[in-house]
Amino acid sequence: MFSYPTGREGTEALGYDPDIINSAPAKLLESFCGVGNPFSLGKICPEDSVLDFGCGAGFDLFVASRWAGKSSRLCGVDLTKDMTERARENLASAGLTNFEIIKINSEAIPYGDNFFDVVISNGAINLSPDKAACFRELFRVLKPGGRIQFADVIVENELPAHLAESPEAWSQ
Repeated sequence: MFSYPTGREGTEALGYDPDIINSAPAKLLESFCGVGNPFSLGKICPEDSVLDFGCGAGFDLFVASRWAGKSSRLCGVDLTKDMTERARENLASAGLTNFEIIKINSEAIPYGDNFFDVVISNGAINLSPDKAACFRELFRVLKPGGRIQFADVIVENELPAHLAESPEAWSQ
């Protein structure tokens, strides 16, 4: 189904910290599906507030928690009820208590302006049919001087005209 490694194999192939991988519950590792490692762009600092845009099953929030600590605020948003429920279960089973997971219906992020120190995303921005609105929201909730660290898929070749003009094709 996926053309890239998932689960524990995926975290290892993408260069996640082996100590963090080894500390993750098996069910959380099994749920991993990412296209890159947003932490390769920088670690999370102690007490950073972190938003994971498209949090999936919660593995990247788990990773962020290992650096941010117990007094940080960890928030995840995702488009599907199944993923938000799975993230809540996975993070709770990992012993985290400082997280919040919210199901969203669009690019609109239900947090105030200048709210997060770091926004991470792993393979989710490409799913947005309105990339400009998506990035406006990500920057809106980011504190001045904050960071966006994301991994995603990109188009490397010119698309045929019928696909290039199709919002559905860009969000698939």
